[in-house]
Amino acid sequence: MALGATIHRLTLSISDIDRSYYADHTLRVARHPSETEERMMVRVLAFALHAGPTLSFGAGLSSEDDADLIDRSDDGRLRHWISVGLPDPKWMRKAASRAERVTLFAYGSGQTVWWRRHADDLARTERLAVAALAPETTRELATLADRTMSINVTIQEGGAWVDDGRTSLSVGWDWLQSPDAH
Repeated sequence: MALGATIHRLTLSISDIDRSYYADHTLRVARHPSETEERMMVRVLAFALHAGPTLSFGAGLSSEDDADLIDRSDDGRLRHWISVGLPDPKWMRKAASRAERVTLFAYGSGQTVWWRRHADDLARTERLAVAALAPETTRELATLADRTMSINVTIQEGGAWVDDGRTSLSVGWDWLQSPDAH
């Protein structure tokens, strides 16, 4: 019998000063049996950084053909496809052919080698932005994972503060491929 997803309940309070977006979200985050807490928390961070009324979690690991986060317009257009990890560039090209905008949050100990290997290919992918998260940062994010979470995220000047009442983390990222590159 296959293992089912673990459901994490999350109250996420977002104060995005850069976008003037202030909201509380009550979310159920499904963590696939093969997904690490680190990856799940990178998805939560990506949600906070791009939150809006139509952003939702996608099938992610459960389906190779789906994003980790999806933002659709009222008429069904795919406005924003957000992925996390170190995917094959062909999946990012496929995403860019479907969505108006694609963002990838690269993380993990192998991201430097992955980027060197795929940077030229990804640079030719229109509408794609790539942000790199430091491995120590994503490991710290993973320590916040729990079955029931209450997290505050404050976003300002291209960085974020993540706080769960016990731990406060400063989170930054480097744009490997700028959202304005194309």
